[in-house]
Amino acid sequence: MHANDMPEQMDLLRAGFADPPADSRPLMRWWWFGPDVDRAELARELDAMRRAGLGGAEVAVVYPLSVPSDSYLSETFLADLRFAADEARRLGLRFDLTVGSGWSYGGPHVTADLAARRLHWDRQEIGPAAVDLPAPVAWPSDELVAAYVGEGSGTEAAGAWAPVPVVDGVVRVPAGRGPRVLLVAVSRLTGQQVKRAAAGAEGWVMDHYSATATARHIQAVGERLLSAVPGELLGSVFCDSLEVHGADWTPGLLEEFHERRGYDPGPLLWLLHVDNSNVDRRAARRFRADYYRTLTELCEENFLAPMRRWAASHGVAFRIQAYGVPPVGISSYRHADAFEGEGWGWKDIPPTRWASSAAQIYGRSIVSSEIWTWVHSPSFRATPLDLKGEAHEHLLLGINQFVGHGWPYSPPSADGLGWLFYAAGALDDRNPWWPAAAPLNLYLQRLCWLMRQGERISDIGVYASSRDVYADLGSRQRRALDLWHGTREHIGYDLVRAVREAGLDFVLFDDDAVEVLEPDRFSDIVLPFVEDVPERTLAWLEAVERAGGHVRSVGGNAPTGTALDSVPDLLDALHTDLTADVALDPPHPTVGTVHRRCGDVDIYLVVNTGPETVRFELETRDKHGRVEHWDPTTGHALHRIPGHRPVPLTLEAYQATVLIGFDDDDPTHAAQPADQTIDVAFGDEWAVRFDDDDAAVPVRLPHRWEDDPARRHYSGSATYTTSIHLDQATGEAWLDLGTVTPIETDLRGEPGLLSRLRGPAYRAEVIPPVGEIAEVTLNGNHTGILFSPPYRLPIGEHLRGGDNRIEIRVSNTNANALAVDRGVAAFTDTAKRHYGNRFGMQHIDRATVAVNSGLLATPRLLVKKD
Repeated sequence: MHANDMPEQMDLLRAGFADPPADSRPLMRWWWFGPDVDRAELARELDAMRRAGLGGAEVAVVYPLSVPSDSYLSETFLADLRFAADEARRLGLRFDLTVGSGWSYGGPHVTADLAARRLHWDRQEIGPAAVDLPAPVAWPSDELVAAYVGEGSGTEAAGAWAPVPVVDGVVRVPAGRGPRVLLVAVSRLTGQQVKRAAAGAEGWVMDHYSATATARHIQAVGERLLSAVPGELLGSVFCDSLEVHGADWTPGLLEEFHERRGYDPGPLLWLLHVDNSNVDRRAARRFRADYYRTLTELCEENFLAPMRRWAASHGVAFRIQAYGVPPVGISSYRHADAFEGEGWGWKDIPPTRWASSAAQIYGRSIVSSEIWTWVHSPSFRATPLDLKGEAHEHLLLGINQFVGHGWPYSPPSADGLGWLFYAAGALDDRNPWWPAAAPLNLYLQRLCWLMRQGERISDIGVYASSRDVYADLGSRQRRALDLWHGTREHIGYDLVRAVREAGLDFVLFDDDAVEVLEPDRFSDIVLPFVEDVPERTLAWLEAVERAGGHVRSVGGNAPTGTALDSVPDLLDALHTDLTADVALDPPHPTVGTVHRRCGDVDIYLVVNTGPETVRFELETRDKHGRVEHWDPTTGHALHRIPGHRPVPLTLEAYQATVLIGFDDDDPTHAAQPADQTIDVAFGDEWAVRFDDDDAAVPVRLPHRWEDDPARRHYSGSATYTTSIHLDQATGEAWLDLGTVTPIETDLRGEPGLLSRLRGPAYRAEVIPPVGEIAEVTLNGNHTGILFSPPYRLPIGEHLRGGDNRIEIRVSNTNANALAVDRGVAAFTDTAKRHYGNRFGMQHIDRATVAVNSGLLATPRLLVKKD
């Protein structure tokens, strides 16, 4: 970009930040139960999404909650689906479809020959005599694959296993010299059924290594869905995370292996099962790496690529969460159009980082994440602050499109609170705090748009050593077949945390990625704990060094570059040639940053991910003539300061801000920071009126609803009122509700309590000054909504000389009502009685633990000094 283009670029960024385009709005996963829906309610819920600032819905059809229920893919269901798609188009909303019910893909169309399979190993001690044994086939679909014999007893492992012939289903073991062990491999169905299936969608999970199985699923499900909802009405068709547990076999695998790897796997198949000190470790690791690499390729070629081609034939994008089992890799994403992750943890490697790395490698400017999957379980416990805090973590991981998890469809006739998904959250307009949804979604929309501008700055490439991880898959160290999970364990938390806390960012890359990565893409390459680097990758690493980059191995072999013993040694080495992209003084481990470059403009998102206020000076590696400080809550510039010096910042708990660095010296759009303020006391004369009561009563603040036995299970709103007398109008002034109180919380549960939460359930670790949102009205003028730090609102333009009446309408969550709601138990019992045990509601018994509702601090009026 030329210097004279700078004002235009800044104007475009300012305009987009203030009023971001609609396509960056959060989407919401929309659970249809049954399927049993009413069109009037579908239309109402879509309009509620629109009014809340959501960008659209992704329909996911799950288990039934009513009797009777429609059947998945019935004509009435497809007609309802088309109605919803047309209604979404009319409202200007995006509409996406999951290609199947529940997960993983499968259903009644999947026959035994197309279902997911695994290797079952049967082990039996035998004597030295020759013996013919029938194959251990226990199930009708079992198929004998191979048999091996090893010398020794069951407690004395053999060093090698010899194949034995199988004739007409009989294992013919020749005579030996002493006690032996017979090892037989049988191909067996995993038996896995579609999880959370709708009525009529029950059945086996399909074999994701089989092109025939994929074609059958497309024909039976995909074509039926898109015959009702054509591609022009869709944003994408979607595949959730791959969770085909234990699937390590498919018919024809031995032949595919031989063709791809160049040697016969038959004599070595036992290395997948035997794992002890008498086995040649190098041979075992090489074979396992080749075996699981073959599974990855088969999934890419026979599932991912055909799904994308099919979607393209209908003119729609294929979106996927490409991690799990089968063991797909980072580069497996290249076979899809839209990349998606899930999970938070900006100093870790959740699937979100897996997806955002793939997006950077393969040039996808938009990368999405399933967000709020287990947020503050159980359902209805999540607050707007929880949602905002977790969203920050995803932004720090490189995400710029959110798909919320989610919105449970609920019929108007449902008892109590209505229908819920079995896991958190229930993020719809039944929440008392829903008035905060629109400002929250606009905030997220604004930041997602900004994080799409230009390119993300990541100095470091971290090698995801697939062959080393493959080598451990299926072993005692790593029984799961999940390549993402294995890679996360292999690299470890310490390395990622150290890099991020050092003010640097990174991209994960694998062996396939070197086909598209330029050798000068990264200034530094980190090889964590490597043993086996393929020749193609090694050649690329050597090209990196020739291009002036640095290659460093930590804790493993050093095929090239510098070998280091530990993560601290790595950090020391990185600091010799890399200045921190963003440096904090003093350092704060809870503060994370994202740096994007848009032409000659540098964009920095700075986030406090912790529960306490932090103060620091921020210095960027790239120097600028000017730095503007932008507020993502309002979309406005706060102030401008000269560049070439550290920027002083104060961030309250879970607060984010934006810095824009540029060289133009145009003074327009500049704003000055607020001057110092003085407190003006409100006094003690407060009253409160609950929505279910006609009368207001005097109240002393702080006021916690749960302290009143009559309000212990109240979910809803209450309005606090008071008056304040001013001699004259004050000019600039702010209402301040107070600060948060950090709480000691194990992320797996609540303070002081053991927890059995599944997965990383996010929650903000604070008690806020208001539980949970405050809508403020001054002298009849609505001035705004507060739901996260800083709990401060400008109200000066509505203050006047004389008496001023202030109303603070406080709304909490549905947690209190959930604890005594009988509707949940009723629909759960009904569903299980008629449809079996398809789900289990999560943690309802913990609904009211540590709930704090009401006005929990005494507000202050802050007036600008003259």
